[in-house]
Amino acid sequence: MRTVFSLCIGLILCFGCIGCMNAPGHPSADPEVPRPDQVMDFATLYKQNCAGCHGENGTNGVAMALANPVYLAVAGEATLRQVTARGVTGKLMPAFSKSAGGTLTDQQIDNLVQGILQTWSRADILAAAQPPSYTAGAKSDPKQGQKVFDEFCAQCHGADGNGQKAAAANGVSGSIIDPSYLMLVTDQSLRSTIIAGRPDLGMPDWRSDASGPGSRAMTDQEITDAVAWLASHRAASQE
Repeated sequence: MRTVFSLCIGLILCFGCIGCMNAPGHPSADPEVPRPDQVMDFATLYKQNCAGCHGENGTNGVAMALANPVYLAVAGEATLRQVTARGVTGKLMPAFSKSAGGTLTDQQIDNLVQGILQTWSRADILAAAQPPSYTAGAKSDPKQGQKVFDEFCAQCHGADGNGQKAAAANGVSGSIIDPSYLMLVTDQSLRSTIIAGRPDLGMPDWRSDASGPGSRAMTDQEITDAVAWLASHRAASQE
């Protein structure tokens, strides 16, 4: 009888200890889930904040491919940090910095930027090439931009930029003068795409838009004018 009583008491104490271990506020043996502002791993930060638009591996997203070493070289670290922290006003790129209404700390943003550069940049990608400036500096000429488009872009996007009118069998890309598309992107985004290309979509960078005898790279002014011509279709849709 005494043995049975002792066994019952032991079981009660054992179950009591188990209950205490799972009581609210009691430290758990399982790893704790970190607070959002404690996540510092680049892979996790990128997946949670960037992959939805820029692609799981920095490619094949709806936004600029970040796994594009030409883009990273031309944009530079300071621009990447600025855009990540402050976003692009009125467009789809949000501000991620807490000081700008986002959810990430300065350290998390720095880890994101450094991770992008360490993962996808290439120090030799531009070699001896002199790339156009990231932002436009000269006055633009939309009429001249149409001529630039005809020379460098029409072979893929169609003579009028509305590639959707061309047969798919000709390998012509979709419309890049669609007002709905242009309302979603900035002039800077258009410029960045022309300069860096979209290798994930088969679009070459500014150095190889033309091919064959006499081919050459686009000049800074030609890129500026081409962007102005494209942007003019956005303005025309608002009239």
